[in-house]
Amino acid sequence: MPTSPILEPAAPSASWADLLQGANALRSIALAGGVALHAINVYIVTTILPTVIEDIGGLEYYAWNTTLFVVTSIIGSALSAKLIETLGPRSAYLFAVAVFSAGAVICAMAPGMPVLLAGRSVQGLGGGILFALSYALIRLVFDAPLWSRAMALVSCMWGVATLSGPAIGGIFAQSGDWRLAFWALLPVAAVLALIVALKVGGRASVPPAPRSVLPLRTLALLVASVIAVTLASLSTQLVWNVAGIGAGLIIALLIARVDARARHRLLPTGAYSLRAPLGALYATMCLVVAAIATEIFVPYFLQVIHGMPPLKAGYLTAAMGAGWTLAAMPSATRTGRDADRLIRISPIVILGSLIVLGIMTPQASLLATPAGLGAYIVALAGVGFGIGLAWPHLLTKVFNAAPKGEETLTSSSITTVQLYAAAVTAALAGVVVNSAGLADPGGVEGARHAAGWLFAAFALMPALALILLPRVTRAVAPGPDA
Repeated sequence: MPTSPILEPAAPSASWADLLQGANALRSIALAGGVALHAINVYIVTTILPTVIEDIGGLEYYAWNTTLFVVTSIIGSALSAKLIETLGPRSAYLFAVAVFSAGAVICAMAPGMPVLLAGRSVQGLGGGILFALSYALIRLVFDAPLWSRAMALVSCMWGVATLSGPAIGGIFAQSGDWRLAFWALLPVAAVLALIVALKVGGRASVPPAPRSVLPLRTLALLVASVIAVTLASLSTQLVWNVAGIGAGLIIALLIARVDARARHRLLPTGAYSLRAPLGALYATMCLVVAAIATEIFVPYFLQVIHGMPPLKAGYLTAAMGAGWTLAAMPSATRTGRDADRLIRISPIVILGSLIVLGIMTPQASLLATPAGLGAYIVALAGVGFGIGLAWPHLLTKVFNAAPKGEETLTSSSITTVQLYAAAVTAALAGVVVNSAGLADPGGVEGARHAAGWLFAAFALMPALALILLPRVTRAVAPGPDA
């Protein structure tokens, strides 16, 4: 899942050469490599998962591979600051690499789906720590003039992942040994660990600061709300689907109540109210980014319905992430009314793309011609492109809407909100496809039916975002060029 941090312009005295030579070059490789390892793993698993299911079974748990990975990534991300304080930057990073590698080994040796899910959970924990550390350590290992360039370099790793992840996963899937895709991550992890051991400082490099306190109750409830929805995906009966989703919503409301009264909060003031600027912004972010959850099942649909090989299916799916990156970079240069206009256009682009995908995916004949395949790729990219149009400006508005004294909490909350939205929507996607017949009756007919329902259900998300847009565009006063 791409991220687009808002970056301040680099100081005039800084240059890319300063960042990419000498000791800084190795530090850059280590921090960017941490995000790349996490991101490439996401696209590898997305690509190989249909082959994994064919080998060890567990189709009804398809979405769980993403849900559990993201849930534990949230926990890992929240733990990162405490690990830096307790272990120091070097040991914290090495710990994260060790946890991620252990998860990869468990996945590679999994005899069945329960063990694979355990491995994915461990991977997610290590990956979440790596993801957060890669940004947090920038301030500790580089001089201030290099911070913005280092942030840009690290965030670009999601683009690298969209190119390399499907290739790695597709090659191993088509060779008939998907387990090697997990083993292949270990040498990269070892190289990163070696660089960190040599070039990143220990506890003495951390400046004195108040000790952070984890909002454990809020985190526990957050995990419980996602698990409740995830469990709902195991049943094909509507009553249990509704019960699981309802339980997840009730726990989410409890999160708002508990966090609002907590001494150490997970989200800033106003985050849980649609009447507050931050609440409307967070809700819009979740609804806009929800569409990317459909990519979990796209490789399966393309392989089962359209008979595509894993490599081709993986690269087509990566068009969603590529579209996000392509839109976010030029969009980020717009300000004022132009930025608000892009926010208003975003849900329309996503909605239209999901409708096209909902029509084309179930029909094998529609992708059989070059023109049809081209239209499908445009629709896939359109989902990510629509998100990328709005994402930089939604983040900017969140920063500007931060309550006084809660600026740091507001900035750090963006990753939490994005990961939580990803976990919940992945779980919802599992509910939709399983209740629509993905596993029962299964096969081509089950996949066709599930595809239609999945894209139709998720088209409701950008439609709801359109309702919130007037409140969002008024959340913060326009820039000087408005």
